[in-house]
Amino acid sequence: MSMDQINPGQAVYAQDENGRPFIIVREQGKKVRTHGLEAIRSHILAARAVTNIIKSSLGPRGLDKILISPDGDITVTNDGATILGQMEVEHQIAKLLVEVSKSQDDEIGDGTTGVVVLAGALLSSALSLLDRGIHPIRIADGYEKACEVAVQELDRVADKIEFSKEDTSNLLKTAKTSLGSKIVSIAHDKFANIAVDAVLSVADLARRDVDFELIKVDGKVGGSLEDTSLVKGVVIDKDMSHPQMPTTVRDAKIAILTCPFEPPRPKTKHKLDIESVEEYKKLREYEKEKFLDMIKMVKDTGANLVICQWGFDDEANHLLMQNELPAVRWVGGPEIELIAIATNGRIVPRFEDLTADKLGRAGLVRELTFGTTRDKMLVIEECANTRAVTVFVRGSNKMIIDEAKRALHDAICVVRNLVRDNRVVYGGGAAEICASIAVGKKADEIPTIEQYAMRAFANALDAVPLALAENSGLSPIDTLADVKSRQVTEGNPRLGIDCLGRGENDMKAQHVYDPLISKRQQFLLATQVVRMILRVDDVIDGWPTRSMTQFVIASSMPVIGAGVLVF
Repeated sequence: MSMDQINPGQAVYAQDENGRPFIIVREQGKKVRTHGLEAIRSHILAARAVTNIIKSSLGPRGLDKILISPDGDITVTNDGATILGQMEVEHQIAKLLVEVSKSQDDEIGDGTTGVVVLAGALLSSALSLLDRGIHPIRIADGYEKACEVAVQELDRVADKIEFSKEDTSNLLKTAKTSLGSKIVSIAHDKFANIAVDAVLSVADLARRDVDFELIKVDGKVGGSLEDTSLVKGVVIDKDMSHPQMPTTVRDAKIAILTCPFEPPRPKTKHKLDIESVEEYKKLREYEKEKFLDMIKMVKDTGANLVICQWGFDDEANHLLMQNELPAVRWVGGPEIELIAIATNGRIVPRFEDLTADKLGRAGLVRELTFGTTRDKMLVIEECANTRAVTVFVRGSNKMIIDEAKRALHDAICVVRNLVRDNRVVYGGGAAEICASIAVGKKADEIPTIEQYAMRAFANALDAVPLALAENSGLSPIDTLADVKSRQVTEGNPRLGIDCLGRGENDMKAQHVYDPLISKRQQFLLATQVVRMILRVDDVIDGWPTRSMTQFVIASSMPVIGAGVLVF
């Protein structure tokens, strides 16, 4: 640190016990504090930068992003939550937008890109109002009022769709809307059917509840997306512990164990001295006897298959094979819990506790093999609890499978949302346009300065249809102006952007549906985070510490050995 870098107001001259001179610099002298409108503008520009990154991935014609991790792992996706989650965002306000996207993903499961695009548009609209001298709190209040009007308009234009386990056509249309923007859109009919069947298999329609614990999504490289299937049971990435064990078990009675096949040993440190061949043989006989006792306990309950959370050594494996008791080892905790749920079995921690009524039951357990590789997976089908299902995804490479899993997650969440609330609004920007018109009309009735904020909110809602039109290769402003005028003149809130060029702007005719609760959550979350950002007018990057944190030799000082202390 040179002398011309030190602010004299923040430095004190001092000497140590040997008389050597030092300059003590307080660390807050180097801090840059942003406050007032300057801080708010900085926040808005940061949010706009994040929004611009993912705006181009919105809609059925949206483009994908390639993300490279520090380890070199590659992710190709257009899922907003995944893009933002894997970006290394440093700015504090940009991190808030990442949290909003994650919140939308956790609560709803879809609409993660739209919520960030809307939040960025609201902040951009607020910037022009700030330049006109309107106080940030008045803008935030206006946004709150406008959000209430927009949500009421969504409730007004929403349609109820009917469905049952026999008639799933409306659920399929909504699932296809979600999958239309994904990399799996080439097989969106198959994936939509899988998503709907998976949800209805585990759904309790009387209680309008879906237990996600019973849906597992697994994948294996190989084949094509069209080879993806829905298994009414559980698929685990394991095989039989011995190659000579049977690969198929019918009418399986499954012992689900969390105790290892090994002789008992003290939990404290112990040492065993073997001084002769006889003692070694005695120890081997003891181990073999214990293994045989364990196997007998299992077979006495009537079990014909063992699934164990832990491993077992070669001796135990050999004895299991000799006693015609197939076994699977090293099955993870979540998988073993799912197997217990699917087969109506109990997880047993000790061999002594195993009884016949604790066994899981399945009609068929079989090994799957893939191509010319030695990879195998175990399929447990015809389970006692028929509600447990596994979606088994195939694809040409790991990136395709990962993106297909994310797409399926979104589609399953969309169908789940319709089971919970069967009201839908129409996609293609139709919901945002009709909400924008309603907010604009309401703003004219407001006598206070909040009317400017409400008009800004209405303009921000147009950002979603504008982005859809731009990503589809259309003229954004011309397309939006045309659709908006037709919504007003025809009184039809279903008109949106024809992204796929079908010559039809009625989104109901195109079967482009969005769950109402998803769209409402987008509006509410975006408004809340924008209100929070507008209320921040000061950024303080941590408090100064009082300990010595740095020692630098200042070579430009006239005294040899002088230094600088930074507090």
